[in-house]
Parts: sequence; C-alpha cells; structure tokens
Amino acid sequence: MKSENNYSDNHKTRIRLIIECLIFGILVFFLTVTNLLSSLDYIARDKLYQIPRGIDSDIKIIGIDEKTLEELGPMQTWSRSVYAELLEKLYENEENLWPTVVGFDIQFSGEIDQGDDEFSAIARKAGNVIIVNHLVYGKHFDKDQTGKYSLVETVESVEEPYDSLKDACLVGYSNIAQDSDGTVRRVILEESYGNNELKMFSNVVYEKYCQQMGISPSPIPKDKYGRSLINYSGRPGDYEYVSMIDVLNGDIDVRAFAGSLVLIGAYAPGMQDSFKVPNGGSQQMYGVEVHANILQSYMQGRFSINGNPFLLGIISALVAILLHLVFRKLKPWQSVIILVAAVTAYVFIMIALNNKGYSFHMIYLPLVLFLSYIYSLAMGYILEQSRKKKVLNAFKKYVAPQIVEEIAKKGDFQVKVGGENRDIAVLFVDIRGFTTMSEALEPEKVVEILNEYLALTTKAIFDNSGTLDKFVGDAAMAVFNSPFDLEDYEFKAVCAAMDIVRGGQELEKVLLEKYGRTVGFGVGVNVGPAVVGNIGCDFRMDFTAIGDTVNTAARLEANAKKGQVLISDVLYERVKDRVKVNDIGEIPLKGKSKGVFVYEVTEVDR
Repeated sequence: MKSENNYSDNHKTRIRLIIECLIFGILVFFLTVTNLLSSLDYIARDKLYQIPRGIDSDIKIIGIDEKTLEELGPMQTWSRSVYAELLEKLYENEENLWPTVVGFDIQFSGEIDQGDDEFSAIARKAGNVIIVNHLVYGKHFDKDQTGKYSLVETVESVEEPYDSLKDACLVGYSNIAQDSDGTVRRVILEESYGNNELKMFSNVVYEKYCQQMGISPSPIPKDKYGRSLINYSGRPGDYEYVSMIDVLNGDIDVRAFAGSLVLIGAYAPGMQDSFKVPNGGSQQMYGVEVHANILQSYMQGRFSINGNPFLLGIISALVAILLHLVFRKLKPWQSVIILVAAVTAYVFIMIALNNKGYSFHMIYLPLVLFLSYIYSLAMGYILEQSRKKKVLNAFKKYVAPQIVEEIAKKGDFQVKVGGENRDIAVLFVDIRGFTTMSEALEPEKVVEILNEYLALTTKAIFDNSGTLDKFVGDAAMAVFNSPFDLEDYEFKAVCAAMDIVRGGQELEKVLLEKYGRTVGFGVGVNVGPAVVGNIGCDFRMDFTAIGDTVNTAARLEANAKKGQVLISDVLYERVKDRVKVNDIGEIPLKGKSKGVFVYEVTEVDR
C-alpha cells in the first residue's frame, strides 16, 4: 500500500511539473509573439542595442545654431544667398580639398529673391549637393487579398524644393519615422508616390558618397514594410559640429571639411527639429544628427530588421521549459547561478544577432525565467514547510508536544543518522498481571484496557518531555535526551516513572469497578551512554537506542514489582538530592556478571 501511495504521489508530481513547464513555455511564446509589453521591451532594447559605438570623424555637421540666428536673424528672413555664400566657402579651394558630399537638411520651398539663382548655380557647379523634400502622408482604409480592411499610411503629396535648385541637386525626403512612444528607432528607406520611387535623404547622401568614392553601395536589410532599424553610433552632440556663422565669417578653416560628408541643418532648440532617440535619455537629438547616425549606419552596414518572433518564441519556450525543470531540481543558490548565466548568455546572443542585422525582443525570456525561478523558490518553500509539518506530526507521536513546538520555532530538524553516542536516560515500563487478565476477558475488553494503560504511559512520558521509543506488547520503552537535547533529563525520567505508577493507581480503581479486574505498573529507569540512531536494514529501520544502559533499564523493569519504580545507583547519584528512596541493595541482573545496586523511588521533590 505504501508503495502504491508513493507511486501515486510521484505520478502527481510529474504531472504537476509537466503542467508547470507547459505554462511557462506557452507564456514566453505568447509574450514574444504578441510583444504585449512593448514599452518595457523598447526600454531594454534601447539600453542594450543602442550602445554608442563611436562616431565617424568623416561626418561633420554645420549647425544653424543660436549664435548664427543671433547674427543673421530668424532663418525665414534669410536670402538664399546666405547658403550660396556657405557653399562658396566650402568650395573655395582646389577640388581635392572639397567635401565629398554636402547635404542640406533644410526645406527650400518656393522662390524668394535673386539669391535663389545664386544658390542653384553654385550647387550645380559643385555637383555633389543633396537637398531634401518633405512627404505628406494620409491615412485611408485598404483591403488586402483576404478582404480585410486595415488603416494604412500612404504618400498623398510631396513638398518639393524650388525648381532651379531641384534641377541642380539630388533630392531625398527628410521625413523621420517615430514609434508609438515618439522615439526614432527605424527608418523607411524608400517610398512610392505615383509612379516615382522616392529615397530617404540619408540614402541619397550615401549613394552619392559611394559614387564619389568609386565603391558599390551595400545592400540594406528591410522588413516586409520596407523599414530598417537604426543602430545609433553616437548620442546627441557626439558628432563634430561647427556653427554656420563661424564658417561664413572665416573663423573656420574650410580645409577641415576636405573629403568629409558635410550635413547642414537646424541646431537650435527653438527650430522644432529635435527628436527623442533611444540613446538620448532625457536629451533630444537634432534632425541633422539623426541623419548623421543613419548615414553612418549606411556606411558601416549596421542596419537591422526585426527577427521572426515565432522562431524566437519557440526557442524561448524550449529554454524556459528546460530551465524550469532545472530550477525545480536544484537548490536555490544553484538556480540563481543558472538564472544569471542564462540571462547573461541570452543578452549577449541578442546583442550579437542585432549587430548581424536581426533584432529580437529582449525582455520576455529573462522575465519568464525570473518568474519561473520565483515560482520554484516559492514551491520549494511550500513543499519544505509541508515536509517539516509531516515530520513534526510524526514526532508528535513519539516526542513530547512541547519539544515539538520548540523544534518548530527553531526550525531545526537535523537528526543525526547512522548512530551517535549520547548520554540518555532510559525508562522501561510493563503492566503486571496483564497476561492473566487477558486470558479471562474478551479480546475487545483486553485491547480497551491496554489502550487505557498505554495512553496513561504515553501522557506521563510526554508530560516530562520524553521520547516514546516503542511499544512492545503491554510494555513500553522511553528515552530522555534523544533524539534532541533535553535539560535535566535524568530527573525528568524519574518523574515520568513516578507519574506512571501514581496514574496507574488511580486507573486501577476505575478498571476494578468497570471490569472487576485490575493491573499495575512495574518501572525501571537507568542512565548512561548509549548508541542512538537508525537500527535495521535498508528496507526496514527503527530509530532507537542500544547498549548496556538500555539493557540495564530493561532488567530493572523486569525486577520491579507492581507499583514499584527501580533506579540504578548511577541514576541515583545524579538525582539523589531530589528524590526519596528505599535501598533495595545489590541484586543480580540477567546478562551482567556483577550485580547492580538498586533503589526504589518513593517520592520526588519537584
């Protein structure tokens, strides 16, 4: 029956473990596929994927900053001759000292004055100037092949530069895409408008740079929506920047721009051309700096796209299932090491994949592994408490309740197994006249009387903090100071013996009235060293005490008459100040070559 119960418990444990594994596996798969906690995932990916890698010194920014605005006035009041003058400065030296590409992140819509033609003429002469247009998007419902409608954004119109400048330069759109939290993390590299394919400003600058350098443009990964994720190289303010007015006033040696990619754009807070970026923290990045980062990503081939969430979900689910099994088997400190190692490895793998062009969700597997660890820790605690409760309940059948309560408070359940030497007091008690009575009464009455006596015996032992070792028919054995330490155990053993005898006298009267028969107790108590531990074989063990001390206590009990408590001289020496005795004298004990001096206890002084 016990084997069947163990099998049933183990089967239930396995089923529960399988269900737990499936729950954690399904949870991480669901979170990974749905990106349910996208805002938290963005934070993690921003911190880990957008670590500054160092800016390219060939990319330089000429900023229209507050210093420039203070000297030239509001930007909308400028003649475009200002930009013509800037280009003249950049191209005033021989051709080998010119910038490789010059890009204006400034919208030049409509004609203003004669400065327009000056700007167009110098830009045409340079042949490597890139300007921007601006796409105007509209939202409308679109039906796919399955007949479902969805809200999509398409280009409705394009705000172009004035004609002569557009004819003189290459043009790319300056629009920057923002995620739902307002952060610029991805770009749309190309757009369609009518029959025209439009390219992003940074893309056009990069392609012109490749043409100038005589190299082939690297292919850029794009997802099914034509988007790529930007891997930022610098934080706000990292790129080399000079004030436009310093260039115009000749305070900057323009030969510093030789061979560089020069981007010109707004660099003042009031110009409303700044954006929240993944690595900027609370500081925003000017649009021209965003384009500088995008341009460097082109040059270094460091764009990435979102990886397949279903593939990651399946792999994450398998890892979560495996590690949950590990967490349930290992100790908490071992599980912590595995958890930290697994999360660290996962983070490094995700960063490496991002650098290779595939960006995956970051937080879901670590989050589920943490939940799995906490759950395993909680379950381990609950199961341990349940185990301790079972042990305590088992102890209560053998050990005094007050000792059990003390053990529970301390949380100390360590019982040395395999045998140890302890100094203990041993009590044996037997019912005198029980055999004769059992022959005369019905079995049911015999058992009832026996249970009355054994209940009295057990109560007396427990009241004095003893441990009930075993019942042997109508006899019982108890030990004091085993398996747990007990103060004043010698005296408590004697007190237990006296309680048994006195309780037996009261019980005699009751049984005499009820059954017309009565019995009494004979008790023997000894103290000394004994071997305490698990005695038996691998399939049947008993925690008990053995040795001469135990044997002597049993012999004392065998010599005790009804209502008599006999103790050895060794025990008497330890408790003589608190007991009154009658000298029995030296008596021979079976199995011992020498006799033992024995005392009969008549009273104890508690």
